[in-house]
Amino acid sequence: MKEQEAKTVHEGLITESLSNGMFRVRLDNENLVLGYISGKIRRGFIRILPGDRVKIEISRYDSTKGRIIYRFDKKEDSNEYE
Repeated sequence: MKEQEAKTVHEGLITESLSNGMFRVRLDNENLVLGYISGKIRRGFIRILPGDRVKIEISRYDSTKGRIIYRFDKKEDSNEYE
């Protein structure tokens, strides 16, 4: 069996919507990454808009790209929106 690649999970804010399900995400540690929608979110027709808080999974080999795996509800997020 092949061992799965280690990924880190971060939270961030969508700052810009790009084409083909790509988004610019500002992480909580102020880094900017390019995020794409995971298949589960795409199949569930979950809308992601600028200003939404998301959970993003980033590979340890390429820290400039990541996969968006979860979108927080407005009421679920404990932080204040700007």
